[in-house]
Amino acid sequence: MLIRAERDHYLAQTQSDPLGAYLANREQSYAHGTSAKSTSALASTALSVLGIKYRYGGETPDTGFDCSGLVSYAAEKSLGLKLPRQSAQMARLGTSVKRNELKKGDLVFFNTRGRRFSHVGIYLGDRKFVHAPRTGSVVRIESMDIAYWQKRYNGARRLAVNTAPKQP
Repeated sequence: MLIRAERDHYLAQTQSDPLGAYLANREQSYAHGTSAKSTSALASTALSVLGIKYRYGGETPDTGFDCSGLVSYAAEKSLGLKLPRQSAQMARLGTSVKRNELKKGDLVFFNTRGRRFSHVGIYLGDRKFVHAPRTGSVVRIESMDIAYWQKRYNGARRLAVNTAPKQP
């Protein structure tokens, strides 16, 4: 259980920063058919796997996550939504959101591989997002104000989750 030990170590290091707890419990009003409860659940589910190792093609806490695997996992567990498995396909869902109108639970997209929408994360509020960045890393929170992410930002989408029933 090396992965669990590394995750526990990561969580112990990050618990001194209450940002994760603050963001997980923060409530807001949302437009475009989403609710604060549902988008909070999406973000909270992603935050619950902080520290899990990155693994290309990974889509569970046991195997690790890549970026789209993390978003797919969070959407299915919290909202009952089965999303496409690639970030470029996810970028076609929901409605487009302007950068200055981002809300907790919006999907944020970046160009990290020389092509649009090659990376996805979940917006948390306060210009932060959670994602599975790359090999050798773990699921973590990052600031969208970092120059790397500012330069590569491609846009955001808001899922309309209130019309999709949770699947058994």
